[in-house]
Amino acid sequence: MIKDVKIAVLVDGDNIPSKYIKEMMEEIAKYGTPTIKRIYGDWTKPHLSKWKNILLEHAISPIQQYAYTTGKNATDSAMIIDAMDILYSGHVDAFCLVSSDSDFTKLATRLREAGKHVYGIGEKKTPEPFIVACDKFIYLEILNKDTEKQEDGTKTKKKNLYNITPKVIRLLKNSVADAADDDGWAFLGDVGSLIIKKQPNFDSRNFGFDKLTPLFKSLDHFEMEQRDQSNGRFKLIYVRNISIAK
Repeated sequence: MIKDVKIAVLVDGDNIPSKYIKEMMEEIAKYGTPTIKRIYGDWTKPHLSKWKNILLEHAISPIQQYAYTTGKNATDSAMIIDAMDILYSGHVDAFCLVSSDSDFTKLATRLREAGKHVYGIGEKKTPEPFIVACDKFIYLEILNKDTEKQEDGTKTKKKNLYNITPKVIRLLKNSVADAADDDGWAFLGDVGSLIIKKQPNFDSRNFGFDKLTPLFKSLDHFEMEQRDQSNGRFKLIYVRNISIAK
């Protein structure tokens, strides 16, 4: 029986736009069950009013934190303290920290040191230190639907966050080589896991592909083949760098 991963979802309400909430919660559900869902902010401030109407729909508990001192982020402190309390309670297996703020870098590192898996979710502007402190980091921008509304009400197709650059190609080729057997073939699932370990914010959706398989198929640097699983129920995808193919 597969263990149900229990996730604590902690949202920096001062730092995350409310428009992403539905897609964000759907994304988190892919990795486990969010048993604790809290959002932090000063709810007396007008800029958080949009959040209030959707918290009940997703059973997210708002945590009030007054800004006692100008220039200090009391919300961050409250979220960090709660995270450590949850860690020591032993009631969850993983954490999802939703913020674009590098102040949570040390928290993510500490949670991973304690053996907890840490997912980060934030906007593309998120600083690199917080991204690499997480096991996996997901950009909010890729969670939107295929079209987005502009200010004039018209719709435009969502843009890819990144182009497939030579640097990305090197990451893919090196990861295939690192996971390959003596014949150069690597199971694509192992390759994907290795890529995430090397670069936590890597996601095929950043480049306009829903899955890793079509991303590899779109590139002429690799050859791929399907193999039957021993029980015959599923096809396994293997990939090899063309440069080493015979």
